[in-house]
Amino acid sequence: MKTRPLIALDADGVLLDYSLAYAHLWERAFGYFPKELDKNAYWPLDRWEVEALDGERLSIFKDCMDEQFWSTIPAVEHAVQACHRLHDAGFNLVCVTALRPQFQNARLQNLRDAGFPIERVIATGRSTGDRSPKAAAIEQLGAAAFVDDYLPYFKGIKPSTHLALICRGSTRRCCTNAGRS
Repeated sequence: MKTRPLIALDADGVLLDYSLAYAHLWERAFGYFPKELDKNAYWPLDRWEVEALDGERLSIFKDCMDEQFWSTIPAVEHAVQACHRLHDAGFNLVCVTALRPQFQNARLQNLRDAGFPIERVIATGRSTGDRSPKAAAIEQLGAAAFVDDYLPYFKGIKPSTHLALICRGSTRRCCTNAGRS
């Protein structure tokens, strides 16, 4: 029996709308929903009218990034349908995310609750090295393709893995084999 090819997908910004969840988290932490400045901005600080946090306010905000937060992020528009099309076309889908491993089960529950045909999440955490924190997991999975919205996470991915970069803004196009230099 032939095995189905595997596609590794990032969660935040690819499958799940982390930026929208950020605004809801802001409301939970500080009592008000921020005004939206730029729907297509990559960073939440650029999308919402919020200040950069430090000290006690940063601690309050981070304390709200709990199991509940990581298990309730809304899906990116059309992402669930796109994943079902890939699954129906014969691909296995795995989420590879730079989330802290302690929230891996919350992320899987979030994806299942949203209706994604994804049964496995690999939470790699973050690293500051010369290689993506996701590279080892993608290599171990033998992924045919990897989809992310953050170009630095393509560093160290083998050339045999097809790369797809999710872009925001008016161009609405994907850049393939991005980051190969």
